[in-house]
Parts: sequence; C-alpha cells; structure tokens
Amino acid sequence: MDVGSMLDERSREIFRRIVESYLENGEPLGSRNLSRLLPMSLSPASVRNVMSDLEQLGLIYSPHISAGRLPTQSGLRFFVDAFMQTGNLSDEERASIDRQVRPNDRDQTLENLMTDASLMLSGVSRGAGIVITTKSDPILKHVEFIRLEPTKALAVLVGDHNQIENRIIDLPAGVTSSQLTEAANFLNAHLTGQTLPEFRGQIKKLKQEVQTEVDALAQDLIEKGLAVWSGDSEEGKPTQLIVRGRANLLEGLGEASDLDRLRLLFDDLEKKDSLIEILELAEAGSGVRIFIGSENKLFSLSGSSLIVAPYRDGEDRIVGAVGVIGPTRLNYSRVVPMVDYTAQLIARLSRGSM
Repeated sequence: MDVGSMLDERSREIFRRIVESYLENGEPLGSRNLSRLLPMSLSPASVRNVMSDLEQLGLIYSPHISAGRLPTQSGLRFFVDAFMQTGNLSDEERASIDRQVRPNDRDQTLENLMTDASLMLSGVSRGAGIVITTKSDPILKHVEFIRLEPTKALAVLVGDHNQIENRIIDLPAGVTSSQLTEAANFLNAHLTGQTLPEFRGQIKKLKQEVQTEVDALAQDLIEKGLAVWSGDSEEGKPTQLIVRGRANLLEGLGEASDLDRLRLLFDDLEKKDSLIEILELAEAGSGVRIFIGSENKLFSLSGSSLIVAPYRDGEDRIVGAVGVIGPTRLNYSRVVPMVDYTAQLIARLSRGSM
C-alpha cells in the first residue's frame, strides 16, 4: 500500500507536525495545539477528523483516551523515507568532528581513534555511539615470557606504538625457564616489523620445508627397509565493539521494564553474533542505514533505533561500522549526516590518510 498517495496536503502537514513534535519533546500532540501550529486555518474538530484517518492508516496512535497522538513505528519509518531531509554538514560541524576524532599525536592507536569517534557520536546524538572494527594485529617490536606456573607463562607483547598486550599461555610439560628465554630471544631477533600472524606464517612455511626434507629422507629409509613410518596428522581476526554513552539511554527512564530492555540490548550487543549482524546490516546497503525498533530483531525488545554506516579499507572491503543507538525519537536528520561523515573519516584515518 502506497501510503503517501493516500495523503493530501493537509494530512501530510498534520502528520509531519505530530512526528516533529514527538522527535523534539517525546510528548503527544493534541488537536487544539496542533490547529494553532498549522499554516492553514483548521478547527480542532477538523484536525481530529484528519488524525482519525491517519490513525486508521497505522501512522499515528493515541497512548490513552483523550490524549494527543504519537507516531507509530510504521509512521516513523514513513516519515524518515518520505519527509526527512538530511542536508550536508556545515564547515563548522565537520571541523568539530575532525577535532574530536583525528589523532592528536603520532603514536595514537587506531583503537583510540575508534573510542574518540564513539564518544563524539554519543555526544551529538544523546544516544550511545558504537564502533565495530576488526581488531588489527600490532607490529611487534619486543616479546617476553614470564613463567607463572610449571605449565603456564605470561607472554608480554609490545607493539610498535608501545601497546602492551598480555596473554597467559599453556606450556608443554618440562619446558624450562632457559628455554623460555631462548624462545623470546629467537622471536625478538626475527620478529622486527612483523605481526605475530605474519611471523607464524613464516614459521609454518619453514616447518613445511623441513618436513618435506624429513619426509623425503624417511621415505628413502622406508623403501630401503631401514625404518618404519608412523605419521600424525585460520583463524579469523576477532571483532571488537566500542560503545560510549550508555548512560544517555538510561536518562529519563523511570520504568523498570525500560531498563531491563536496555540491559537486554547491551547484553546482545556484546555477543559476537550481534556484532556480525550489525556489520551485515551495514553491508546490505550503500551509505547510512536506519533501523527503527523491531525492524531489526536485535532491537525488537529494546524499542531502540540504529543508525549505522559501514567503513571500508583501501581495497574497498567493509572492515567495520560506526553508528548510534538511541530511542526511536532520535534526531534522524541531524545524526544521519554525522554518522555518514564519521564513517568516511574513519575509513581515511584507518588507511593512514591523515
């Protein structure tokens, strides 16, 4: 059903005023106040007749008897698709985003940039700013192993921007402290300028070459009857989620059920499946996408909206997404261009184009 074709100019104007009032203050708009706002002369009774028609079309509803009207989820979607205009950001707004997201020193990590972007989006939207990115492996410059128990050690990995990552690793039985030192010395001598997965690939290649030689020698010995052979038998990059501004979503919520729905939302977000889902949502369309309430099952319980845009690497592959989660009465026309510009900015920064 093409709802737009069923609305005349008067109906469209009344509907637009109801939605804009809701987005501004979250309150129902009644016929008497609405009649004063309209550019055409209409009595409150005439306005009520139009509101009744809009209600039958599923665009607005009355939260309780004798109250004004609020937009339904379908009404919000129709408003976003048919009425909302998202202009370009002003030079001042672009400059403000640049100041908050661009690196302030050479050693700032990409993760710090993502956190800054999330904080900025939270601030401008009064919602929660989110950034999803594939976690990059640092170029290592030093490795150290510290024995904790006979079969456990702490691996200390120091990256090229002085990031320090600690990992507890399991040790084969019988490994001595001197062997740990030798292993660290070997890695530090050969790891310069490489990530751990890159170096692991080199080790695998070397092992395969040695294994090929061993296999050839073993096969020769077996063929000569001098030996009996007994043989034995990729991991993807983890995704990480950065969320800032959760408190914004809790402001003004008095109902315990509202708080419970938001907790469910954030519990879902912290599950890897939800991160993948948001990336897929961003990838499914070009530019910024808007999901209102239950349009996406991830938010069906929380009653929240998601504005999300993908960002790409130098080979035009989607490697992450930025966005805002907030109440359904988000200021869409303001937030959409900011999410779009932030995604473009992060894409440039992550490729090293400052």
